[in-house]
Amino acid sequence: MKLGFIGTGVMGSSLVKHLLNNHHEVAIYTRTAKKAEKLVEAGAVLVESPMQVAKQADVIFTMVGYPKDVEDIYFGQNGLLEHAKENAVLIDLTTSKPNLAQRIFQAGAEKGIHTLDAPVSGGDTGAQKGTLSIMVGGEQPTFMSVLPLLELFGENIIYQGPAGAGQHTKMCNQINIASNMIGVCESLIYAKKAGLDPETVLRSISTGAAGSWSLSNLAPRMIKGDFQPGFYIKHFIKDMKIAAEEAHAWGLDLPGLQLSLQMYESLADEGYNDNGTQALIHYFEK
Repeated sequence: MKLGFIGTGVMGSSLVKHLLNNHHEVAIYTRTAKKAEKLVEAGAVLVESPMQVAKQADVIFTMVGYPKDVEDIYFGQNGLLEHAKENAVLIDLTTSKPNLAQRIFQAGAEKGIHTLDAPVSGGDTGAQKGTLSIMVGGEQPTFMSVLPLLELFGENIIYQGPAGAGQHTKMCNQINIASNMIGVCESLIYAKKAGLDPETVLRSISTGAAGSWSLSNLAPRMIKGDFQPGFYIKHFIKDMKIAAEEAHAWGLDLPGLQLSLQMYESLADEGYNDNGTQALIHYFEK
């Protein structure tokens, strides 16, 4: 099967490696060609535009930064919907707007192209290990047809419903993380003020009722002062804004989400945009 992958950033590059390691032909496109050098060495074919990916591949994955990027790649003159093969499957792994996923699905259906919105959770570590959680919206037969590919880089892969359902599920995920990250940071700051060893505290609380992915995976990075991005602050702000917009449209008040968004926006204003989300600890260290 000929595959395509658009967006080879922190997570995307690991996913392409999983596809290559399982002997698939993969055409890739990225706006920064230098980021793709190691993937080309591993056997990927670098092309010059989404259009070229579309003309070559039967299944195409996209994983880019923002909804505007998704819109350009799918609806642009040289985009996927204009040039994809009939019966091709386009899978957007980007965390994006549910209504955009629905627009892509409708436009694809009119051209005989199958689409899925399939945002992921698990960060750089999950991408490297192939243990991502994948939340999928679209038509179930399409989902089943590509499930073996999704299983190459995900473990918890669940069909959520029609187009947009994957994105709505990812919003639930991000809302949960938003408040949880505040708790992780407050816990570590409290431990330091109490004169405790944060690493010893973490060993005690991470396997109990307080346990969470963020506590186990990001708190150790906070303690070490490692703020390299597994997931960028700027992208988390984007996600929280999408969730806040959806909630506002329904008249739904989510104070935990709003507080976390305000905290992260203040860090972005101070220049932390390209740090990992664990840099929230800086908000409490001021």
